[in-house]
Amino acid sequence: MDLTQIEKLNSELSGRSSLELLDYFISNYNDKIGFATSFGVEDQILTEMIHKLQKPIKIFTLDTGRLFPETYDLIDKTKSRYKLDIQIYFPDSREVETMVNSKGINLFYQSIEDRKLCCGVRKIKPLHRALKGLDVWISGLRREQSPTRTKMKLVEWDELNGLVKVNPLIEWTEKESWDYIHKYNIPYNILHDQGYLSIGCQPCTRAIQKGENSRAGRWWWEDPVTKECGLHKS
Repeated sequence: MDLTQIEKLNSELSGRSSLELLDYFISNYNDKIGFATSFGVEDQILTEMIHKLQKPIKIFTLDTGRLFPETYDLIDKTKSRYKLDIQIYFPDSREVETMVNSKGINLFYQSIEDRKLCCGVRKIKPLHRALKGLDVWISGLRREQSPTRTKMKLVEWDELNGLVKVNPLIEWTEKESWDYIHKYNIPYNILHDQGYLSIGCQPCTRAIQKGENSRAGRWWWEDPVTKECGLHKS
């Protein structure tokens, strides 16, 4: 799919609800579409919507090996509630061993380059395996989340992985997201109630302070413009 087709889709699908968007892509791409969940608020919303549609889709998550215990609890709760087969992808153990033995267990604090190395081993490479054979992947990105996401669109071309990325919640606000969570009593990570608005790996996530951006607690020692792990690029 070229950029002209991407723009055509953005134009044609503008104004449709998130549920309608999911239905459109799942129906049209059948076994060539996947949903990547990290069990954040947005991903839990999309899981609820996918459950409502009752249509088959590959659902997967990345276990970096350094997640919060509360995240693992939520994985179990989500699988139990929705009776979904959520595939879990892990990093290559040999690559993790090599990285840790050469750079240290907490290398991500040392430099942006080392942090991106860690993200590459623990996230990007497993994602590439998870997306193999797919034409489309669904993500829970919202423009409001961070300065690095303000220009992202509903439909994008993911050059790194060579497929289409769809962001059904791209225009949602944080309030709309939480209103939906509470309306349908959707399970969410209890760390959100403790000030953790964006949750990733435990060593790289902290609670935010009043007035801070929702992703201020991710890689808080870095400049906001560098605070992406590399999974999401326009």
